Amino acid sequence: MSELQDLTTLVRAATPLLVIETIDEQRVIECFRHVISQTLRPLWRWTLTDGLSRLDFGQDDRASAPDVDSTLETIRAANTAGIYLLFDMHPLLRYAMSLRQLREIVQRQRSAAHTIVLIGAKIELPEDLEALALRVPLSLPDIKELAAIMRAEALAYQREQGRRVEVDGDAARTIVRNLLGLAAPDARRIVRKLIYNDGALRADDLPELMQTKFELLNRSGLLHYEYATASFADIAGVARLREWVQRRRAVFLAAEPNPMLDPPKGVLLLGVQGCGKSLAAKAIAGGFGVPLVRLDFGSLYNKYQGETEKNLREALASTELLTPCVLWIDEIEKGLASGGDDGGVSRRVLGYLLTWMAERKSKVFVVATANAVHELPAELLRKGRFDEIFFVDLPHQDVREQVFALHLKRRKLPIEDFDLPALAAASDGFSGAEIEQSIVSALYDASTSGQPIAQPALLDALRSTRPLSVLMREQVEALRQWAQGRCVLAD
Repeated sequence: MSELQDLTTLVRAATPLLVIETIDEQRVIECFRHVISQTLRPLWRWTLTDGLSRLDFGQDDRASAPDVDSTLETIRAANTAGIYLLFDMHPLLRYAMSLRQLREIVQRQRSAAHTIVLIGAKIELPEDLEALALRVPLSLPDIKELAAIMRAEALAYQREQGRRVEVDGDAARTIVRNLLGLAAPDARRIVRKLIYNDGALRADDLPELMQTKFELLNRSGLLHYEYATASFADIAGVARLREWVQRRRAVFLAAEPNPMLDPPKGVLLLGVQGCGKSLAAKAIAGGFGVPLVRLDFGSLYNKYQGETEKNLREALASTELLTPCVLWIDEIEKGLASGGDDGGVSRRVLGYLLTWMAERKSKVFVVATANAVHELPAELLRKGRFDEIFFVDLPHQDVREQVFALHLKRRKLPIEDFDLPALAAASDGFSGAEIEQSIVSALYDASTSGQPIAQPALLDALRSTRPLSVLMREQVEALRQWAQGRCVLAD
């Protein structure tokens, strides 16, 4: 059943109180204009600035003061059942008189069978009124509506500037698809910005579109948009992970799903700290060619009952509106670790996350990273939660040579001046992050002495460093032994 049919049915059934959360007030009015064409009921609109006004073609334009009490008394006194769209009235219902008046109208105490519709961006009602209300979700614009918005904005630009908008057809279609999930006012604002930037709609508008869309959807601040995704060329090693992503890229991005292949869902990256799990997560997004969104579990938790679970629902819902994308859950064990006296919050968060992972239909590829595998709940590690579990181990000799080459090149140092095999041999047991820091340390020493960095300085920096594999040998070895036979090596 369509949205308009739903609203028409609710009005015909004399539903007394509806709640619609939206910023698109005009869309609400247009929906109810359609409803009254089917139900033949008078349609009224109220705002604090204008008071009551008739929206249909009727002549009965009852005057009332714009204050809430006078308005509710006018509605209650009306003999003909009508539809009343009350915009932003909910904050004023905390007063006892207003609350009592509305409850009596809703309960039909000496009142006709009106349908009251409370409309606002975010509506919180008193508990006794919430029990009487039916919340109705308002659908967002579809592809056709968004395309119409784009055409209207292009025509408006042409009228104002006296020249047509330069449109790349493929880019325009991609832009419209990426506007899905936004309310009409937000979509219109983005399209107008893209057009007025340079009088054109081209493929180079897509990054700005995705950034602006993310900022609109992430008003809660629970997600972080990673603007700089990496390339697998920026990472040493992880050859198996790179190949795995490349084999699944076409299926993940396909407009029509292949019935023979399940779409890729996600991977869990385990490993020793500093070995490149975070960089691998960024490279997966770069490999798929989609935006990367990071979810910080620490920001979800709230001391109030139910707020943590609500935060998770909102964050995941916002992520689904950015599809296709990669959702990076960093250090997932910190939010889902079993045990602890948290009143069952961790278990409820885990339950909701697992349900979402199993049932989602959107193109959200989940990359979870973890350092402490023993703290992860068994439910998360069960086969089928992730497509694969990769282990990012300490780099071996060849990979360490690549790491040195990458960081020396990044700092514009001549690689041919260094003996990479000797450096790799001297850094046995080092993670990629520790190798990078040894180069940084050697650069500082060279800067202090006024001499260019050379092989001996790097070797001295390596000898003065105690890597994590030495400082926490027992924990690192236990993790590596656990991964044997349980995980796929990323390299």
